[in-house]
Amino acid sequence: MVPADYISLATALADTAGAVIRPLFRVVPAAEDKADDSPVTIADRGAERAMRALLRERVPEHGIIGEEYGTINPDAEWVWVLDPVDGTRAFITGRPVFGTLIGLLHRGRPVLGVIDQPVTGERWIGVAGAPTRFTSRFGGRAGVRACPRLELAELSCTSPEIFTTPPQQQALARLQKAARRTSWGGDCYGYGLLALGQIDIIIEPGLKIWDWAALAPVIAGAGGHLVDWRGRALTPDSDGNVLAVGDAALLEPALKLLA
Repeated sequence: MVPADYISLATALADTAGAVIRPLFRVVPAAEDKADDSPVTIADRGAERAMRALLRERVPEHGIIGEEYGTINPDAEWVWVLDPVDGTRAFITGRPVFGTLIGLLHRGRPVLGVIDQPVTGERWIGVAGAPTRFTSRFGGRAGVRACPRLELAELSCTSPEIFTTPPQQQALARLQKAARRTSWGGDCYGYGLLALGQIDIIIEPGLKIWDWAALAPVIAGAGGHLVDWRGRALTPDSDGNVLAVGDAALLEPALKLLA
């Protein structure tokens, strides 16, 4: 059971990050390249600093894992996992398909997740054991759609460039051939669309814990599944190869193609 205060805190964290990010959207903030060649902006860093400050004020005994500023107290019972701007490339090019990710681990298991799109005002809140909640001025509700066969499935991935090894590239090619069609782009926003029944399957390699911790409760609460390429639940020790499906009927055939 996730305490109601922690759910309220997660929404406050999303509000806090959004207040930093929105004024910088399409202002073209200067981006720097990190050691892994991924870009980072003042929006990423400012939003994470603001969220960390709120956590230190409200729950100083909790741990934090953040993309920009590292880890503190990782062995705590409750650990917050922060990705202030998931999809920085989209952000710096003015496309509103990025998001803020806020996850909460309880003894290493993801039990609470928020996907927040601070420009469009869309927000997904997933809590272990409860249906995912979606709020948006555009309307809609969370829930995956029925898609009983791979040949009917809409496949989505952030970019073909992230499949860097021959086995990863071959796995992607097999799944693309089996699916109805493939769309590119979206980062965490794509997983939100899967939770709304707009996309049926997503595969990505090399995700870090801050990329997926918030997604797991959102996808599960919408009726979907988020696993590694062997079908196992994601943990802090996972290899980062992620498969998300809406309809459970897609899980076994997709895993066979990824093997």
